[in-house]
Amino acid sequence: MEQDLGKTNQKEMKPGMGEKGASPEAGALKEAPNLDFVLDLPLEVSVELGRAKMLISDLLQLGQGSVIELNKLAGEPVEIFVNQKLIARGEVVVVNDKFGIKMTDIVSPQERVKQLGS
Repeated sequence: MEQDLGKTNQKEMKPGMGEKGASPEAGALKEAPNLDFVLDLPLEVSVELGRAKMLISDLLQLGQGSVIELNKLAGEPVEIFVNQKLIARGEVVVVNDKFGIKMTDIVSPQERVKQLGS
């Protein structure tokens, strides 16, 4: 009975999926869908300098010129989120009198997959 199952599995394999002489990339290139339609989808990109926890009474006392102490030190990397998922870290830069972010570290695909569960 085990031999029959092995033969069935071999017959159901698609070309390029482990056969000798065929690379997985070759099969993937032939079946790659056209992803142009996703290029116009809007995404929310946000940058987090740091976080702070406050009591509502402290929040209500804030006014112009108030300073909120964040949990990060000056010079530490900022975190870059796309749709509330961490994708990179970077540093704040000034370009033509505007703030920008220079990406210094892209989150690995393994780390991003771990975030999907949380």
